[in-house]
Amino acid sequence: MLSDGAVYAGRPLGAAGETTGEVVFNTGMTGYQEILTDPSYAGQIVLLTYPLIGNYGINDDDFESDRLQPAGLIVREACDLPSNWRSTRTLHQLLAERGMVGIQGLDTRAITKRIRSGGVTMGIITHGDPDEALLRLRGTQVYGESDFVYSVTTKAPYAWGYAGKEGIEESSEGYRFRLAVLDCGLKHNILRRFAALNVRSIVLPAATPAEEVLAWNPDGILLSPGPGDPSRLEPVIEAVRHLLGQKPVFGICLGNQLLCHALGGRTFKLKFGHRGSNHPVKDLEDGTVTITSQNHGYAVDPDSLAGTGAVITQLNLNDGTVEGIRAAGVRASSIQYHPEAAPGPWDSRKYFLQFVEQMAGG
Repeated sequence: MLSDGAVYAGRPLGAAGETTGEVVFNTGMTGYQEILTDPSYAGQIVLLTYPLIGNYGINDDDFESDRLQPAGLIVREACDLPSNWRSTRTLHQLLAERGMVGIQGLDTRAITKRIRSGGVTMGIITHGDPDEALLRLRGTQVYGESDFVYSVTTKAPYAWGYAGKEGIEESSEGYRFRLAVLDCGLKHNILRRFAALNVRSIVLPAATPAEEVLAWNPDGILLSPGPGDPSRLEPVIEAVRHLLGQKPVFGICLGNQLLCHALGGRTFKLKFGHRGSNHPVKDLEDGTVTITSQNHGYAVDPDSLAGTGAVITQLNLNDGTVEGIRAAGVRASSIQYHPEAAPGPWDSRKYFLQFVEQMAGG
């Protein structure tokens, strides 16, 4: 049920129970396992528009975090007989064992069209009385009033290298650079991509003060993706503001928005967000167009960047929204999409290499 009272009947999927969250849709044809473990979906009920989900099962290698992140899942049909040599269980089994409530067998096209027309809205998945469920739904806190970043960030620092997660005290010998990562909702594939470029990442809680970040003596600083409204994250924005000019800074998705806020810009909520694996983005500096993986509900107000020292470097070719900036005076740059993909195309991996080259410049 949506907050406007629209009801869609289906069958249970995953764990029994009830859940509420902001209902958003993702248009990707694959990558449901990575989507389910992407912290940027915290607090949201994810609707997957592709009609058959789960046909290659669930494996033990493609998790992007240590838990399922969305509040719930909506699909047209969940495959109960997956076929893939890496598969260890079905989508239903994963949701049931991890306690996530889902629903299948309803008209996902109708829900998607309603969201595109009216914008994202709160929703509830329940087996109870619809009138009582609507009262509960309208009594819940709306998505934009919660600070989900602080619930998904790491509780303590840890390191990530060639073999994945490792002890923080282990030597950095053998790595070319050390990267400090402010974890606002980090995906593991970001760390894998940097490790492939000889970078050892030190992952820090989102609210780590600037002086503590610099105490790790990093060669660069990464502002990670994450969920929610960036304007509510003033402690993180303040830390970024103090880090600018100290070391090269690179922001991804929410990290792009945090960087813009730290420079003096603003963000706004999109009507239904960008969530999928086929969004075209033009790089205004080299003229190339890449197909990108995206997952965000907020965007940067381009007019707010006037006088901040930031230059818009990339634009979304679907709606003209800001997809990247550069602030050369403080050695900072950012992109609004996910160059690590997982799921999605690899077109934009070059931006990892560009940032490593910037770290090499000191």
